[in-house]
Amino acid sequence: CALAARADQTVVSSPPIVSFRTSVEPQHSRPDAERIVSGEPLMTAWNYYSDSSRQFFAGVWAATRGSWRIGYSESEFCHLLQGRVALTNREGQRWEFGLGDSFVVPAGFGGTWEVIEDCRKVYAIFERAA
Repeated sequence: CALAARADQTVVSSPPIVSFRTSVEPQHSRPDAERIVSGEPLMTAWNYYSDSSRQFFAGVWAATRGSWRIGYSESEFCHLLQGRVALTNREGQRWEFGLGDSFVVPAGFGGTWEVIEDCRKVYAIFERAA
């Protein structure tokens, strides 16, 4: 009977959609002193999502002016909502981004992150399993 077959099926609920409109607690930090190249940058992150594997993260990040050394083990998509930033790799190649720009920092990238004008970005990070 079709009704009996339907009754035996397990209903799996969908996970909820994560909206960046909801309020989350900000997390404040600064780059380690030995990584700072210039300024006294203050970073604030609003982490809206982490998957159960702890490999995928998404949220909003902001920083004040300054520059610091970076080394990426993760791949990160960024979309700038405000400000201006520059990334320079170890070989000296430089990329500048401003309001409305989107870019990806691939795993393995190393160099400096410079906040030219106080910035805010939406980010999505994928960290490979160790």
